[in-house]
Amino acid sequence: MRPLGGPRTTRRDPAPTRLAYRLHRLWLTPFFRAMLRVGIPVFCLVFAAAWYVGDDARRSALVDKYYELRRSIEQRPEFMVGLMRIEGASPEVVQDIHEILAIDFPISSFELDLEYMRGMVVGLDAVEKAELRIAPGGILRVDVAERQPAVIWRGRDGLEMLDAQGHRVSALESRADRPDLPLIAGEGAQDSVPEALDLFAAAGPIAGRVRGLVRVGERRWDLVLDRDQRILLPETGALRALERVIALDQAEDMLARDIVTVDMRNGERPTLRLAPGATAQRQQTTITEAGVTEG
Repeated sequence: MRPLGGPRTTRRDPAPTRLAYRLHRLWLTPFFRAMLRVGIPVFCLVFAAAWYVGDDARRSALVDKYYELRRSIEQRPEFMVGLMRIEGASPEVVQDIHEILAIDFPISSFELDLEYMRGMVVGLDAVEKAELRIAPGGILRVDVAERQPAVIWRGRDGLEMLDAQGHRVSALESRADRPDLPLIAGEGAQDSVPEALDLFAAAGPIAGRVRGLVRVGERRWDLVLDRDQRILLPETGALRALERVIALDQAEDMLARDIVTVDMRNGERPTLRLAPGATAQRQQTTITEAGVTEG
């Protein structure tokens, strides 16, 4: 038996202390765990990097190292471009492209801004579309679609060739250089090329006599024929009015007569103006048929 007066042992309380309880609750917080696992390491790294690059000498050496590494990659043979090949362009356009791009080969492909260069090529009057790409073998390939001349426009600055939409293609020294293209003239004529082409197509039966179209007041057309004849077309419905004149000519051979103008500006009342000699001859015919002689 143990003596009643022997030493007594104290049992440890299993409950956590107030501080341990609060730390445990704090650790269960997602934000606190993220700060310990990510925030503090990142802060230490940023602080160390800021301290390292804070020195001018170290920062300069680091920048030089970066550019040296970049140059070593960009100057590798597989990234070098040695020549330019232009497809689909006439010799004049090829020369213009070489002049505006002015690339000093060999050059790294990293130094070529293909989209900017494409904009420069498309900016040429004669170029409708262009595509630039680096082809295997270090070749800068330029595929060009040129505008096709559809008419010749005689404006204040001389002769210019325009495409079917009225875009400028190039200047023209002489009308005789492109006799296959129809001629338009007058202020604003370049803005109505599609309509002009429709009128030239409608004038097909008399194409051999057509000299060109003249824009009048930037709102309507005159069709000019040989023998100084003109067909004055209305502001609206010009194609229909011209087709009426062509039909009358095919039926009555009207344009073969001594007529100066065929005025179709008033669709309800077309007007013909005869040449002065034809008017006198007609009057003489009328006098003779009436049996009247001049004294």
